[in-house]
Amino acid sequence: MSTPTAIRKTPAVIATPRTKRALLARHHIVAPSLRVAEAAAASVFGAARLRGPIARDVIAQTTGLSIATVNRQVTALLDAGVLRERADLAVSGAIGRPRVPVEVNHEPFLTLGIHIGARTSIIVATDLFGRTLDVVETPTPRGSQNSALAALAGSASRYLSRWHRRRPLWVGVTAGGVVDSATGHVDHARLGWTDAPVGPVLAETLGLPVSLASHVDAMAGAELLLGARRVNGSSASNAGSNAAPVTSLYVYARETVGYALSIGGRVHSPTSGPGTIAALPAQSEMLGGSGQLESTVSDEAVLTAARRLRIVPADGPSSTIGAVLRAARQGNQPAVDLLGERARVLGESVALLRDMLNPDDLVVGGQAFTEYPEGMAEVEAAYARRSVLAPRDLRLTSFGNRIQEAGAGVVSLGGLYADPIAAMRRAARDKTA
Repeated sequence: MSTPTAIRKTPAVIATPRTKRALLARHHIVAPSLRVAEAAAASVFGAARLRGPIARDVIAQTTGLSIATVNRQVTALLDAGVLRERADLAVSGAIGRPRVPVEVNHEPFLTLGIHIGARTSIIVATDLFGRTLDVVETPTPRGSQNSALAALAGSASRYLSRWHRRRPLWVGVTAGGVVDSATGHVDHARLGWTDAPVGPVLAETLGLPVSLASHVDAMAGAELLLGARRVNGSSASNAGSNAAPVTSLYVYARETVGYALSIGGRVHSPTSGPGTIAALPAQSEMLGGSGQLESTVSDEAVLTAARRLRIVPADGPSSTIGAVLRAARQGNQPAVDLLGERARVLGESVALLRDMLNPDDLVVGGQAFTEYPEGMAEVEAAYARRSVLAPRDLRLTSFGNRIQEAGAGVVSLGGLYADPIAAMRRAARDKTA
């Protein structure tokens, strides 16, 4: 039985160059790996993750690796503790260990994901398959940058202390704004954070390697690395072939809007940070007539319009976006019309992006789409009317309303999926640092 991670005193949060260098020297801030891995160990682990329990000869067939290479990698992965043998499933009469199936040894481990939202944050425990073990939602800490980061690190530390039977391996963090994945620092205007040392503070407090990514990049990574299992069941066709669309566009909308591109099995993450679609042109008098996409379709914009139209009260506990959704489902026609108008604007904006980038695959996600699936017909109709290219389907995220936790989870798992042996070594080294 593993012991919980020791709770370490949170350091003072002072974002000076000297502090950056000192913290990075003591702990690993590791750039996220949001890509389909091609290394031999990663391919073998991926085959076991997607098709296990699986025999070594089947791994060789699905990955294209030689049986000798598969045997070496399986032995190394067994030694690292991320695979285990299933002698009870060996073919009757078979002789020798190569005929014993292997599977992911998921029970002893977890990774920790943290999604920092503009209003609420999510802390999620994920197993090695990318499945959610547990999730808690909490208001994003307010106040000064220092106190907010200290509160966030303290919440994560207390959460990890509950897991007595699983060993935490990694921390993945997603946030809006501009994320510097190399240093773990974040600029987040809506939270008032400037060069906030999110990664170093969490690494110092938790004693684990930390990876950070833009939240929309992370959601695109979840579709790329975890979505296939949800769409295709066992996803046998993807286990070793690394099959993925050449280009995939992911469009997100909730309180903010964003997009990410996956190219050749890798989420494209510019070094200067993600681009923005917040100021794309969007016209809707009903939603406020701001002329820009984010301030037209955000939850706050919809709620403001609903208050103006008296769908919900001007204030009070019943003046929420959830109340607007309930009103629409109860047949309130102004509420239905308002949400339909947001769906129209979203569909036209997705069409504009699709026509600009012309991806092979198109996915939409975020609660603006998933919280009101009744509006997807209008999203699709507006998209079809506006696009000038040949028809191409758009697909709703396979994670539904849980896309934020899936994004944080995949950032915490990306290093393990890309190089499981090195990741296990690093996790052990940082824990004892």
